Amino acid sequence: MNDKPAEDSSFFLTRARLLSGELAENIRRLHPEAKVLTDDERAASLADMLATRKEETGNGVWVFAYGSLIWNPAIHIVERVAAHTPDWRRSYCLSVKMGRGTPENPGLMLGLAPGDGCTGIALRVAEDMVAEELDILWRREMVAAGYIPRWVPIHTPDTGAALGHAIAFTINPAGPSYCGDLDEVEMVRRLATAEGQLGSSREYLFNTHDGLQQVGITDPFLARLVLVPSRPQSPPAWQSHPPDGRDKPRCRECRSSYYRLKR
Repeated sequence: MNDKPAEDSSFFLTRARLLSGELAENIRRLHPEAKVLTDDERAASLADMLATRKEETGNGVWVFAYGSLIWNPAIHIVERVAAHTPDWRRSYCLSVKMGRGTPENPGLMLGLAPGDGCTGIALRVAEDMVAEELDILWRREMVAAGYIPRWVPIHTPDTGAALGHAIAFTINPAGPSYCGDLDEVEMVRRLATAEGQLGSSREYLFNTHDGLQQVGITDPFLARLVLVPSRPQSPPAWQSHPPDGRDKPRCRECRSSYYRLKR
């Protein structure tokens, strides 16, 4: 399979924009307090990662996708397979003030946190494209200090056959955007209402859930979040209003929040 990203993607994170440095410049402009890696720091991080490859060179490199890399990798890959890694789990532990949120209403994005396992998609980059494609990947995932790249073991989720090791971007608990595990009410509120230059946090949730479903993977954590908004009592924006005998919130603003996560 030759899975090439489209250059005219509607998503902000295209190859051209990543190569231009636009993402890093936007972060510097909108959040001057943020630590954005220099070109030398980013290159050193990638070099250190490749220097510790677990398998012999020649067969390319696996990248473990658990969030937006599933549905918008923006890198050229030659193979895509379902994969499971032990000892890590998906977590909405990255609070974002741009991209899919604002300083006034931060959004949420996924990180890979210590846990009891995570099933996602392994993306294989061809050996002769490793340097170029991982440079683009580092411009995307390692633009700031939100993640720590690691080699993690991966295997097929159905048979348990070992696939080797993949690069995974695990959450950096010392990073400025780390928010830990929020309670579900706050998590749903942010997913329902937060929007930024890249789109909404709601869109990120459904794209990730649907991307996994397309290859036969159901993540119970994401599946529960997708279903939560169908329960009227969940979104907190209108909880302060006294009941008036109806199932829906009364005011226009609260109805907007109530329906925002509905598909």
